[in-house]
Amino acid sequence: MPFSTIIGHDKPLAILRRALGKDRLPHAYLFLGPEGVGKKTVALALARAIQCEESASDFCGRCANCMRVTNRNHPDVRVLEPASGKKEISIQQVRDLERELSLKPFSGRRKIAVVDPARLMNTPAQNALLKTLEEPPRDSLIILISTSTGGLLPTLISRCVRLSFTPLAVDVVAELLVARKGMRQEQARFLAGLSMGSPGRALSAELELLVERRRVWLEKICSLGAGDYQAAMAVGGELAAEKEESLRFLEWAQGWYRDIMVYAIQKNSDRILNPDCEEVIRQQANRYSLERLLLLRSRAARTAARIQRNVNRRLALENFFIQTLRMS
Repeated sequence: MPFSTIIGHDKPLAILRRALGKDRLPHAYLFLGPEGVGKKTVALALARAIQCEESASDFCGRCANCMRVTNRNHPDVRVLEPASGKKEISIQQVRDLERELSLKPFSGRRKIAVVDPARLMNTPAQNALLKTLEEPPRDSLIILISTSTGGLLPTLISRCVRLSFTPLAVDVVAELLVARKGMRQEQARFLAGLSMGSPGRALSAELELLVERRRVWLEKICSLGAGDYQAAMAVGGELAAEKEESLRFLEWAQGWYRDIMVYAIQKNSDRILNPDCEEVIRQQANRYSLERLLLLRSRAARTAARIQRNVNRRLALENFFIQTLRMS
């Protein structure tokens, strides 16, 4: 199971393989990109390659070390997530991790920690990890995984080498659905578009819920009339009830405005993520200029980053919708 078996992400994989081949891995990476596109898959593949008994710059997937990483029981590879029933990664978890990283590798080449998602570290936990990044233990590697830099301390970000992961092409995700779930090509392409280039989302049960959520989100965006700021505030208040729901909406909104831009340029639905909404997208493409669509997409991304930094969600979303109306 070498790196070549991983779908997509050619650029970050090439960077990692080059660093492995030259034995010049940094002490910390920050993997950034949309949810479910394969960041953790690549992080664990890198861990296998580092610990692999048969290769110095790739992984076989068969040796004892590779199998232990796959089964999550390698003594030198730790995946740090919120404890069962908790919503945050605590300072105590980070302190325990620091103690582990300070020890010599037991059976591998390095001590490796994968923190996923990194934005769930509370502020004390991030500050504790910062001390480790400032003076990293020898033969250690920390990989932070996040959808964006929002919610992470700037000082933490600055001590990591960033690698960006982008959504996969709709055709690639569709092929995966055909191969893994035996779907018809037409259905696979539709669901691949809804997944917004995320294989993880495309293969999960969450996708059926996303279909219904998208219908509601689309109705809310399209129902706002010019100057109807009261309605905009009401929609913002509704979407602010749950943090994760707010972030899912804003991620979808970025893909929605991207679809309108693509359609405005190409005048067809070949490369849009919501192909079943072509008529609505066509109407929106006639309504907005490319400049305004770029601004709307940027505002959606900035609003998501603010929410990840735990600003008031209601105010952030109300402001997003009010600004959207002002650009209509």
